[in-house]
Amino acid sequence: MNFPSDRPATWFVTGTSRGLGLEMVVQLLERGDNVAATTRSAQRLTDALASHSVDTANLLVLEVDLRDQHAVDAAVAQTSERFSSLDVVVNNAGYGFLAAVEETSERAVRDMLDVQVVGVWNVLRATLPRLRAGGGGHIVNVSSVLGLVSIPGWGLYCAGKYALEGLSESLAGEVAGHGITVTIVEPGYFRTDFLSASLTLPEQTTDAYPTIRDMVATHLEMPGSQLGDPAKGAREIISNVVEGGTELRQILGSDSHAYATGKVASLTATLVATQDSAPRTDFAQA
Repeated sequence: MNFPSDRPATWFVTGTSRGLGLEMVVQLLERGDNVAATTRSAQRLTDALASHSVDTANLLVLEVDLRDQHAVDAAVAQTSERFSSLDVVVNNAGYGFLAAVEETSERAVRDMLDVQVVGVWNVLRATLPRLRAGGGGHIVNVSSVLGLVSIPGWGLYCAGKYALEGLSESLAGEVAGHGITVTIVEPGYFRTDFLSASLTLPEQTTDAYPTIRDMVATHLEMPGSQLGDPAKGAREIISNVVEGGTELRQILGSDSHAYATGKVASLTATLVATQDSAPRTDFAQA
């Protein structure tokens, strides 16, 4: 996209009351941009912003359940009415879930996918026509390194992020001709309250997975020691958009980079090992 230079850009950002989303709102307002910030709790976002010396004149706070298409449509319409433009869409809302696959209830699966996948789809359906009408834009889908790498105990979260990765890859090819750029952001562990306030645990567990119980305990003790600085993470995301970054993926954090590098090495080894056996299922060439 050609980032606007003659007016403030308008950003529609979901999941803004904590972590990377909150940092993005603060930094965007400091830039003088327009921000439509969605949250499940407007009061929580307002309280969080009160601790920052930032002018909120260009802020539109929208209390939205992203699972509700009508509510999302209304929020996007309010954004256009308030700012008369839409340039960047950031799908950041989400939460964590730690449990073995066997311990994950049907309700937990539906709730996670409703937020991580259906919610994003609702936002895309509401914003894409406006971006196309405006001649372009930038969509940022905040995934995770766990959208590339799977770890025991994170199965449900990985399922949602893997789905987001696939959706985003397809979307990037579909909208490129309309001047719309898509970026998938893959953060590692950031020093936010994601592993506390944004983490869900199963209602029931079994003693069949002691290593997962140990892993959960380790993660609950992790807040305050994560490598990632959320202020720096938000700055990198914003800079990538403003500078017209076109790479499909943006890796954030040395831990994320290490995990992704390991996944690529493992996949490469598999491709080398199967290069002779893979063609065996092809029809014989005449």
